Amino acid sequence: MTDGPVPGAPALCARGLSKRFGPRVAVDRLDVDVPVGSFCGLVGPNGSGKTTTLRMAAGLQRPDDGRVWIAGHDTWEEPGRVKALLGVVPDPMHLFDRLTARELLGHFGELRGLDPVDVRRRGDELLGVLGLEEAAGSLIGGYSHGMRKKTALAAALLHRPAVLLLDEPFEGVDPVAAVTVRELLGRFCAGGGTVVFSSHVMDMVERSCDHVVVVSDGRVLAAGPIDTVRGGTSLEQAFIGMVGSGASGAGELGWLDAAPGIPPPGGST
Repeated sequence: MTDGPVPGAPALCARGLSKRFGPRVAVDRLDVDVPVGSFCGLVGPNGSGKTTTLRMAAGLQRPDDGRVWIAGHDTWEEPGRVKALLGVVPDPMHLFDRLTARELLGHFGELRGLDPVDVRRRGDELLGVLGLEEAAGSLIGGYSHGMRKKTALAAALLHRPAVLLLDEPFEGVDPVAAVTVRELLGRFCAGGGTVVFSSHVMDMVERSCDHVVVVSDGRVLAAGPIDTVRGGTSLEQAFIGMVGSGASGAGELGWLDAAPGIPPPGGST
């Protein structure tokens, strides 16, 4: 079998993927296909199974049942091939705080078997585009959360993988940097790469993605091209229609309606 992507195979394919943590079902017989070249948002409420799904797809967490393939290769039966095809930014991130960003990329490049000259060139380009050039010689331990996110993304892109799995890549990233990251990932997809990222920010997904997978309680509620899934409305409205708004009843939290400093009738100060 080829070490590269299997022709005609989805970028990510899961069948019957399941994971429990004690009595809690995090992922429940999940089936999904993500086409090659997609910029795909994996969306759902907090606790819906997004992170667990990505971790199982990346080989970071073993499923209780089911299988998952990356570019046609089984994550758990062909771990070497899958790791060569994947770039991953997990949450939480695991970076080496006592290395600089440039040292970290050099370390990752060596692990990937890349030519040191290519690693330095690619690393400098990535750090420059992501606005980390000035900080590249400083220890990662002193970076802000957003800087750490961008450093982890640079490391994930360094070997030009076939598929990127990103857990909340825009969280903690300032709006200007978020635009840069979105454009960088769009360019990656235009070159034939596939991005799958988790988020609960519908506006970001709607502006970035051409494909979306909606999950709730560990199950897929809808999947496909984003225009099909949202059905002529906004993604947020379609999402709320699928999972429910969770809005409180009119009689609840009535004390919030009172003016500040004025206790509600019958209340105490």
